[in-house]
Amino acid sequence: MPTPPQLTKTSLREWTNRHLNFTQKIEGLYDMANGVYDSRLAAYNAMTDAVQNFIRQAIADNTTVRALGAGWSLSRVAATPGRMLNTKALNLIFNITPGSVAPAYAGAPDHLLLAQCGVSIQELNRFLEQKKQCLPTSGASNGQTIAGALSTGTHGAAFDVGAIPEFVVGLHLITGPDRHIWLERASYPVIADALAQRLNAELIRDDALFNAALVSFGSFGFIHGVLLETEPLYLLESHRLRLPFDARMQQLMGSLDFDRAVGLPQGTGRPFHFQVTLNPYDLDDGVYVNVKYKLPYPDEPRGFWDDFGPGDDAPAIIGKLGDVLPALVPFTVNQLIGSQYKPFSAKLAPPGDTFSNTTTYGKVLSAAIGIALPDVLPVTEMLLQLNRTEGPFNGVFAHRYVKRSSATLGFTAFAPVTCVLELDGVESKRNQRFCQKVWAALDALQIPYTFHWGKIGEITPARLRVAYGQNVDAWLRARKALLDPGAAVVFAHPLLTEWGLDDVEISGHIA
Repeated sequence: MPTPPQLTKTSLREWTNRHLNFTQKIEGLYDMANGVYDSRLAAYNAMTDAVQNFIRQAIADNTTVRALGAGWSLSRVAATPGRMLNTKALNLIFNITPGSVAPAYAGAPDHLLLAQCGVSIQELNRFLEQKKQCLPTSGASNGQTIAGALSTGTHGAAFDVGAIPEFVVGLHLITGPDRHIWLERASYPVIADALAQRLNAELIRDDALFNAALVSFGSFGFIHGVLLETEPLYLLESHRLRLPFDARMQQLMGSLDFDRAVGLPQGTGRPFHFQVTLNPYDLDDGVYVNVKYKLPYPDEPRGFWDDFGPGDDAPAIIGKLGDVLPALVPFTVNQLIGSQYKPFSAKLAPPGDTFSNTTTYGKVLSAAIGIALPDVLPVTEMLLQLNRTEGPFNGVFAHRYVKRSSATLGFTAFAPVTCVLELDGVESKRNQRFCQKVWAALDALQIPYTFHWGKIGEITPARLRVAYGQNVDAWLRARKALLDPGAAVVFAHPLLTEWGLDDVEISGHIA
């Protein structure tokens, strides 16, 4: 006898995210589990039906629903005052057979993978390594679920590849109690019509709708499945080194012109990954440069596993700083970075073992903005000056570089490459005020910028319009076209209203 899927209400009435920077009062948290059926596809389809029934009940109760991944986001957009669905156990993975791809698809079916929403990046890495494949890129950590990482535009620093949305080629969206769709680009059809029929999904091929849904932070419905394009397994040669913060380095940070030597391990060779971390209290000794080179995967690779690996970024350790008096900030930052963020060279590992962190320490404030390359140097100068006059910021600043996103509201929005400027520090009111001063200074200088959807920010309708222009209207049109009108209240969110992306009023007792 089949065992039906489970959506079990827990006793929790509060939920705290992974980085401990906020707690959300909730109506209820529900643990989800796939049922047991004769086939994994039957179990997957049964969960689709169960989610639709859950949405139907939420509409009747006039409450909101949010899918919860790993809780990695620092932004409140990942939570809801209504009902939260814990998707972590929804981790089915399907290979795609040649008979299940569209005739026009020119890629290799063996490099397509359908992941249920709760599959973690870590699980994907392990599964793919058995096939001698890997994800084209990832964030600095691998604890996120694929749907959660996608929905906020999670990125690394692979500046010729882009963020996670760039290798997603299909979405299975549950948009209401009586509708669920398979969505992909018309310009890039991937699955055969028959596969959509086996999922009982309405097939929609539309570039504008797909690009809008890629980064939609849970507001286009319940993302049940994500279709990924993978690539052959490769090796990363990782280095972290101190280099002078001189004119050559600053020129590189503002241009990504690797033709001029600055002391990188492969000279003027173009790396796969490039990141610069500034400790504002130790710039005389240079900046930390994280650089990775992509190599063919050998038969017997030399692995690298450590408490703090070559793919980790500052938020993984910054919580250890603690909130201290302003006079002590330079000393404590120097002590922590000096002991925990040490240089290394030529560490070899596949991507899944390079970006392997699943832990954080203490309460963290991590804010990030996207800026254009020509603005990198003036913004960096402004940031350091502001730290001298309005700081000290209890943390460090990092520059990561990401290819422009195809997502309508992808925050890596500047072509050809966006610099993601990160302010990583301790969660404190003083650091929050400093970040607010940074946003105000950018506005005063009239420098265009975007906010990372999954990190701390201060998004307003005016700032959103400056950053994205007509893309805001395109995103709103797509949401209206895809989301069932009856389900609008279910996938509403107070932050969306603040940002000018939702006009649905949420019932008072849960807002």
